[in-house]
Amino acid sequence: MSLNPVNAVAPEPAADTILSVNNIEVIYDHVILVLKGVSLTVPRGGIVAVLGANGAGKTTTLKAISNLLHAERGEVTKGSIAFKGERIDRLSPNELVRRGCIQVMEGRHCFGHLSIEENLLTGAFTRRDGGAAVRRDLEKVYDYFPRLRQRKGSQAGYTSGGEQQMCAIGRAMMSKPSMILLDEPSMGLAPQVVEEIFEIVRELNTKEGVSFLLAEQNTNIALRYATYGYIMETGRIVMDGEASALRENEDVKEFYLGVGGGDRKSFREVKSYKRRKRWLS
Repeated sequence: MSLNPVNAVAPEPAADTILSVNNIEVIYDHVILVLKGVSLTVPRGGIVAVLGANGAGKTTTLKAISNLLHAERGEVTKGSIAFKGERIDRLSPNELVRRGCIQVMEGRHCFGHLSIEENLLTGAFTRRDGGAAVRRDLEKVYDYFPRLRQRKGSQAGYTSGGEQQMCAIGRAMMSKPSMILLDEPSMGLAPQVVEEIFEIVRELNTKEGVSFLLAEQNTNIALRYATYGYIMETGRIVMDGEASALRENEDVKEFYLGVGGGDRKSFREVKSYKRRKRWLS
């Protein structure tokens, strides 16, 4: 599939679309415009990546979907967000979790004073299907994350960053989600641990049918595991396309994958990228 230009009209959501974000605008403190006309879709059972540098608007996009903006004095002022075909931009975060959409926050945010197992069980607080079902799903989480089984009695605050990230994803799985919004899962982790976590994300996607929307600065690994990607800069989507096409795009290679272009002689020249990117010219 060819890459879509900056001002392409967002396609109509298909019947198999689980999430549709349509031309949203986000403002903080009633005056600061952070997102400008952001549109994206996630197919049911898909893995979609939102890519870009720090400050591009990736986290704000995820928080707009999960309705966590109000805690930071932000709000969606234009556009709409639909999950499973229904508008969700006025729901509370816990109502959205009950409908099957949950966010794993950047920085993991485990309850440090609780054990790994206690953390996982907090993820089931919205469920009403009984203790036996919760225990079955807890065992399933341990099957996906064997290291959590080994550390289940350990205080979460004293486990490694990778184990805390696994705990945060496992806790989200305990809510029986249809979709997980995963914010910067690679941040602060060793490459081997990042690889392990993305492999588990792929397993959860293929075996459990969970859809994922990933916000990630590590474009290289995100495009290896996602099927589709959106690139953000300064609160806008500037390019989108199949992950395979994005990986081969010369601008993406040079400015996000760290593969030098033919005429670039030093990394310092990246400072002038805004004048040279084709989508900004």
